[in-house]
Amino acid sequence: MKFSLGAIQYFWPKQVVENFYQQAADSSVDIVYLGETVCSKRRELKFDDYMRIAHMLREAGKQVCLSTMTLLEAPSELRELRKYCDNGDFIVEANDVGAIPYLQEHQVPFVAGAAINCYNQHTLRKLMSMGMSRWVMPVELSREWLAKLLAQPMVKDVRDCFEVEVFALGHMPLAWSGRCFTARSENRAKDQCELCCIKYPEGREVTSQDGTQVFVLNGIQTQSGTRYNLVNQLPNMQGLVDVVRLSPQLTGTFDWLEKFRANSQGDHPQQLAKNDSNGYWLALAGLVQQLD
Repeated sequence: MKFSLGAIQYFWPKQVVENFYQQAADSSVDIVYLGETVCSKRRELKFDDYMRIAHMLREAGKQVCLSTMTLLEAPSELRELRKYCDNGDFIVEANDVGAIPYLQEHQVPFVAGAAINCYNQHTLRKLMSMGMSRWVMPVELSREWLAKLLAQPMVKDVRDCFEVEVFALGHMPLAWSGRCFTARSENRAKDQCELCCIKYPEGREVTSQDGTQVFVLNGIQTQSGTRYNLVNQLPNMQGLVDVVRLSPQLTGTFDWLEKFRANSQGDHPQQLAKNDSNGYWLALAGLVQQLD
């Protein structure tokens, strides 16, 4: 079982990002995803910066994957997408289906991100025929669902031709919108947002009237209010999951990486925080935390 770091979902200052990836280079992580996936206005790092970091990480022995935007809204974003697809060195994570035909045409192997609507054997087989080498399961699906899908004849016959990756730590990305909710929360128009999301390096909490955290606002992205944490479900991923993804947080990411590694076989179960959840993997409501 391998462990990956997903692309940073939040808007961090350039130096914070640089420091994070230096830590990643020195860590035990196997795969690192790089790139802006949420908002094209976030330009602390440009394509050339990500490529420089990618080469640094590769020299440190990491597999690097460049991640594309999840919601494409303008011609300029399509031009940026082509830069990632034409990088010539690294595989690409397609987070918008619009990237896939371009990657197929240029014979670039790709990872199908969790935002790609892939829920059945027919879609999975189609993506494979287009060049998919790794599939990130949609975050709301369960172990039971995954096991049934991988047992389907159209998938079982080619299971050794692609990897399965599961989002296992972090606030789950649930939806994207043409509106920027972080800007709206500050009474700003999207076009005059002044990049206010940089003030919220772990997103902006949304609570219900009774004080329960129900969502996290991250620009145009809405995330789960609970932190998804499957550290204690790793043993029942054996034989199904090839890559376990941790979503970067401002602090504690690499400590959790080591906790995940230590518990790969269930030998070192971890205490979950009050706001952690694991319901989706267990075919329960997403905000549920079930103790083993």
